Amino acid sequence: MKQLYDRYDRLHNYIRISITDRCPLRCVYCMPKEGLPFFPSERVLSQDEIVQMVENFAEMGISKVRFTGGEPLLRSDVVEIVKRVHAIPGIDDISATTNGLYLARKAKALKEAGLQRLNISLDTFDAERYKKITRGGNIKQVLQGIQVASDLGFMIKLNVVVIKGQNDDEILEFLNYTRTHNVNIRFIEFMPIGNPLKTWQKEYVGLKSVFEVCEENGLAYDPIELTGNGPSENFKIKDAVGSFGLIHPISNKFCETCNRLRVTPDGYLKACLYWDEEINIRQAIPDKEEFQRLIQKALDNKPLNHEMAMADADKVVNKAPTWRHMSQIGG
Repeated sequence: MKQLYDRYDRLHNYIRISITDRCPLRCVYCMPKEGLPFFPSERVLSQDEIVQMVENFAEMGISKVRFTGGEPLLRSDVVEIVKRVHAIPGIDDISATTNGLYLARKAKALKEAGLQRLNISLDTFDAERYKKITRGGNIKQVLQGIQVASDLGFMIKLNVVVIKGQNDDEILEFLNYTRTHNVNIRFIEFMPIGNPLKTWQKEYVGLKSVFEVCEENGLAYDPIELTGNGPSENFKIKDAVGSFGLIHPISNKFCETCNRLRVTPDGYLKACLYWDEEINIRQAIPDKEEFQRLIQKALDNKPLNHEMAMADADKVVNKAPTWRHMSQIGG
């Protein structure tokens, strides 16, 4: 079996596929306030294209697949996509990132189709604050979805993007949540993607603050290993049921261990989340030889580091950050 290495000898076995750019929310770190014009349906990868693409990737050593968006559960055929991908030889880990709004009614079917793990966005426990951060979301739907998914036995991670003045005062509440809930709270640093640099600089919070909160409140914790943890460094508070993790692409880069590729809803491969370089692989999906050539080309061009928020702009190698918003990439 062919395996995917870049020029820095990093092995890639993980693909994140955004199956739609559509989302009913307008989260402050994901979309502009006015929203975005969504792609017409014909511009978005079809179910058959997605399945054939994953088959191609599986033959190249990809074993992990994550479906993202936008909001992936908005697709009416998401269950069938999961079911068909689950049947592909070599694919042994299927997960999804969701805002949780549609989870309560789709979780059972997704579980039966072969979905194993869920990352659910939840940046606050306060209903009004949630409505403000998401620009209109109903937190009750999300909490209901989390409960249903938990009852079904999904491995659950809750994604918390920490933003100064919006939810950084809730770190302790999230940490305490892990005491009684079998979830992994993942604190994520706010990234300068699709946001004005000055705005980002004012709202960025380094994740050392999580450890500071632990120390201030006498919370003892130990490092742990978690299945499918990706770039997250994980810890467990003494006697807690759940755990917490840190994803800090700004303050503590994890680029040297990057093993993932991303496919946008319209069929472009991004080897690095931050840079604007992307390759249209859609037309090559039926041609495995050409498909493999394009994937390797993307890997050969993949930079060593993303260089987000470098203090010395003159040292940035690639001066063209991605033009896409997070909702158009899939995170």
